Amino acid sequence: MLDIGFAKSVLPKSGALVLLVEEAETLNADLLAQADEATGLAISRALVAAEFKGKAGSNCTILAPGANLSRVIAIGIGKLSELTQRLAEEAGGACVPLLTKEESAHIAAGALSAELAAAVATGAALRSYRFDRYRTKEKAEDKPRLSKLVVLAGHPVKAREAWVPLKATVTGVFVTRDLVSEPPNVLYPAEMADRCKALESLGLKVEVLGPKEMSKLGFGALLAVAQGSEREARMVVLQWNGASGEAVPTKGKKGKVAKIEKTDNAPLAFIGKGVTFDTGGISIKPGPGMEDMKWDMAGAGAVIGLMATLAGRKAKVDAVGLVGLVENMPSGTAMRPGDVVTSASGQTIEVLNTDAEGRLVLADVIHYCQENFKPRLMVDLATLTGAIIVALGHEYAGMFANDDGLAAQLSAVAEETGEKLWRMPLAEAYNKQLKSDIADMKNIGGRWGGAVIAAEFIQRFVATGTPWAHLDIAGTAWSSKDTATVPKGATAFGVRLLDRLVAAHYETK
Repeated sequence: MLDIGFAKSVLPKSGALVLLVEEAETLNADLLAQADEATGLAISRALVAAEFKGKAGSNCTILAPGANLSRVIAIGIGKLSELTQRLAEEAGGACVPLLTKEESAHIAAGALSAELAAAVATGAALRSYRFDRYRTKEKAEDKPRLSKLVVLAGHPVKAREAWVPLKATVTGVFVTRDLVSEPPNVLYPAEMADRCKALESLGLKVEVLGPKEMSKLGFGALLAVAQGSEREARMVVLQWNGASGEAVPTKGKKGKVAKIEKTDNAPLAFIGKGVTFDTGGISIKPGPGMEDMKWDMAGAGAVIGLMATLAGRKAKVDAVGLVGLVENMPSGTAMRPGDVVTSASGQTIEVLNTDAEGRLVLADVIHYCQENFKPRLMVDLATLTGAIIVALGHEYAGMFANDDGLAAQLSAVAEETGEKLWRMPLAEAYNKQLKSDIADMKNIGGRWGGAVIAAEFIQRFVATGTPWAHLDIAGTAWSSKDTATVPKGATAFGVRLLDRLVAAHYETK
């Protein structure tokens, strides 16, 4: 991660300087006027020549303007009175790709509050992410050099304090991005479970269930998905008990599930689909783009990153993250179209398409979650359907919810974080399409409304009275282009969204 520091708002003696410029700025705020005077007005002349007005999202780079400054980068932030945390993050992120030839830099944020200065640091850190562990012949001149960024703040001590929990969130995002970026020959269910176990160093309690344990629990749906692969399935339970201080047992005497009562202090539950590679199984996918299916575990990756975040910042909340980890492969032992499987809830499922496998994984994990933890609420994340991409593209994730209050909370934090959600319908007309002639349900419906039908399938495993939301992140888990705070590749969509949900609505004060 980019090394972030905070210092008093004083003009640096050398190196690179980033100036956050308000729209219609008259060159008299923060260090802008000082830097301009020190460079013999070179900065103001350059900004005028470039017609730079400080509009949000704009930038201007001035090379070697004088005063021992290697470069000055002006980043437009719009009107200061309208600067939000999200916009401050985007301003911080915008400067990083412009500083790749610099080893260190200072960013002038003295005009901002301590919270906004910390947000600038957050954006810069998020944008600095790079997954390069498999690049062995990259030339030194092609590698970014930036390793240190000092935020010059009006209140550096307060800004540093505000940065501490945000740094934990960035670390959690990087955990997820690393997992989602890994190739599928490296990251398979057992390996992903091992990486979860490594997070015990943060204070998480981590339990891993293998095929034998899941078979005893009746995980007929999840194990059916995994049966075509030589890679054994896993389910991982990650617990953070920042409010109660005590881990909730997941097993009672003689290995039986320990029942607990649902209360207002029950844990929040986050559940992720973790298909480490999805060929589609016997209903095999077309070849073009199949390599993208390494990130069909992005929902599980987001849950793992979220739990790392909560532990890293010592969140005052009890939460449990559950991830079902499988590989969906075609073979002589693979699940077939036409098979009927029995889920952990006892409900039977006629499998008509083996590529509609994520919902089978979630069905068993959701049931287990409710039986063992009686959660206060449940949110599941899954790269579940291509239909949601058809509906929403890559800008919004689809949100389905059985509780208006939870949906409203999620929508609000989505706007704050920029991890945008669009609420989609749930209705009996869609649910009826899951009716099977020989089982309790089938795993697909008709041609149209596939994302809604998938959500209706999952809802059949949600207990009455439990607030639940399903986030279909198929279109937002991976980005084909750079954005202000997300470099091309794994986005870690959901980590910041759900961390903000917890912080805003569910942490004890």
